[in-house]
Amino acid sequence: MNSELSNNTPAGFSETQRAALLTLLTDEDPGVYQAIRDKILACGPHTCEWLRPHVLSRDPVLRRRTQEIIDRFARDSADSRFLAFCVQHHGAAFDLEQGVWLLAQTRHPEANCEAYQALLDSYATDLKESIPPAVRAGQVLTTLNDFLFERLGYQGDESDYYHPDNSYLNRVMDRRRGNPISLSLVYLFLARRLRLPVTGIGLPGHFLCRFQNSAEEIYIDVFHRGRFLTKNDCLHHLVKSHYPLDQAYLSPATPHQILTRICANLHQSYLRLEQAEEARRLERYVIALAR
Repeated sequence: MNSELSNNTPAGFSETQRAALLTLLTDEDPGVYQAIRDKILACGPHTCEWLRPHVLSRDPVLRRRTQEIIDRFARDSADSRFLAFCVQHHGAAFDLEQGVWLLAQTRHPEANCEAYQALLDSYATDLKESIPPAVRAGQVLTTLNDFLFERLGYQGDESDYYHPDNSYLNRVMDRRRGNPISLSLVYLFLARRLRLPVTGIGLPGHFLCRFQNSAEEIYIDVFHRGRFLTKNDCLHHLVKSHYPLDQAYLSPATPHQILTRICANLHQSYLRLEQAEEARRLERYVIALAR
């Protein structure tokens, strides 16, 4: 390898060194590419300034590899932001919606989280126009279900249940499919915008939402198109799944518990896919949330 590059410090690269690095980035030897990639990453995120124009290169290999390095810097930055959130936020200060979007950016740093939140706002606006005043909870929830599952087509992903896309909310909203907890997030965030008393219920092996006021209590299985359940239905699930009849399972999950469960689910998904680096990343998040 070029001795000028080998002796370079992380302070930066000269124009000549940059030209040499760009040439080596397109080398057919994976080992050479990996070594050059690691060298650029070690120099720090400011290298993106001179790498970014080459994302538009005519050379498809250079385009792909410079984009990969830029994405890695963006993911590392998102990783730091999410870990800081996990460590610094507790109790009433724990904003689940903020945490979920920060988590999404650790895998999809390009995700425009403000745009997704604006989309949720627009969902809520449409629903407000559809819900007449002074109606019973069942009617309100039926309207919400029709909007999400009939009009928008959200559904549980039963064909590829453990795919990581089912846990990142941006991908859930793009694909309009997810797992029980991610679909429940859409429901919870809409309910919050509509000022409905809906909480998340973290049953073992499943996740539900619950509407509860002084007059009514309705459990909502969002994964199965929002079907309504009773408390007895939930207790039957515990018996059928060989769990003790513990009322604590029916207590509302805290935002902290929900985010921890999402990260734990993702950790298991990556283990199933034998993606060790991603699994270690999620393990760090679970540990940070446990502090």
